Amino acid sequence: MNITKEQIDDLNAVVKVAITKEDYQDKVDTILKDYKKQANVPGFRKGQVPMGLIKKQYGKAVLVDEVNKLLQDNLNKYLTEEKLDVLGNPLPKQQDSFDWDQEELDFEFELGLAPNFEVPLKTKKAITHYKIVADKKMVTEQVERIQKQYGKLVSKEVVGKTDEVSGKFFNEAEEIDNQTLLELDKLKSKKAIESLVGKKVGDTVTLKTKGLVKEEYLLGSILGISKEKAEKLNIEVSFTITEINEREPAELNQELFDKLFGKDAVKSEKELRERIIEDSEKQFEQQADQKLLNDVTEYFIENTKFDLPAGFLTKWIQVTGEKELSEEEAAEEYQKSEKGLRYQLIEGKVINDNNLQVQFDELKEFAKGFIKSQMAQFGQLDPQEEELDNIAARVLGNQDEVKRLSEQLMSQKLLSLYKEKANLKTKEVTYENFIKEVNG
Repeated sequence: MNITKEQIDDLNAVVKVAITKEDYQDKVDTILKDYKKQANVPGFRKGQVPMGLIKKQYGKAVLVDEVNKLLQDNLNKYLTEEKLDVLGNPLPKQQDSFDWDQEELDFEFELGLAPNFEVPLKTKKAITHYKIVADKKMVTEQVERIQKQYGKLVSKEVVGKTDEVSGKFFNEAEEIDNQTLLELDKLKSKKAIESLVGKKVGDTVTLKTKGLVKEEYLLGSILGISKEKAEKLNIEVSFTITEINEREPAELNQELFDKLFGKDAVKSEKELRERIIEDSEKQFEQQADQKLLNDVTEYFIENTKFDLPAGFLTKWIQVTGEKELSEEEAAEEYQKSEKGLRYQLIEGKVINDNNLQVQFDELKEFAKGFIKSQMAQFGQLDPQEEELDNIAARVLGNQDEVKRLSEQLMSQKLLSLYKEKANLKTKEVTYENFIKEVNG
């Protein structure tokens, strides 16, 4: 067997593979002898079928199968030994006059080659790294939410501006018939609030769905319809009041603190506020880090210039899917996937240049940390190390989970690298202003 490469340009090459009878004949003969032993052909005893008949019936199929195996094994070995960084997979070139009966079989494969480029981590433009702080207003709102959540309900006869009103939404044409709870301080429509205030149990009011609630994504669940349907809805619905309650705020006392954080972990309102700041800013840090990772990614995609073997990749997309695409469909798919492919190459380059690796011991500890945080959400704050080891072993026995956790851990490693080496500028903002800046 002889394999050679013809370089077309920096991004495209053709590999030629010449296979002779000596490369495959012994293997083909062995398989055909096995077929002869097992073949059941009418008119012949088992094992006594003439080899000529076996070759006529099975010879070509066995030859093709063995040659394809040789091609796959040796082509992959060649690409590895020659350290060719290919995109997609080698594509066999069409050979209209190919003859399987020739003494020497010649094959050609097109290759798309990965481009050479550099990724300077010290970016020319400074990238913003947000430090999100919990301001006094946010902390006060959180304290009030806690007091409201753990407060007690007091029944009322007449609706007030901050009450909770149970009732039924109804609109026959849109098939809305849903019992729900309305918190008046979560309503956006002033007209809706005015319609409800002063009403009693049994009263019915008409409300407009558009602009009804502050958090619009909640409208579907309030009306008992899908989120998609609610987004397009602009109608009037009737709301019949069945119950009116005022939520009396819980006292900020030791009983509440223990219920929230465990016995004596927090002992005063001052400590409660400090704890809210600490917990909030930990969560904010995760969001700020994700924003930084996204921004660095976008910067690299926009500013790392290199060409791709677009023609080869379009052809590869055209022929390697579940069904073959037209040239136009393949070109469209390539345009959709080009940005993602560029970042895969950039990320791979950064990982290789900086020798970032995920070791199994690291992955195991990362999995245990993830499991521990999940258990804490269900009140298991101090799990035994043996229990964590056993759960981690089960998790890491699932290859999909290994892949997912490995990607998350590598993202953390990339983030740490960018924090250390990229050109960053820190900007301190409140969470409210962070959301405004992120959403433009």
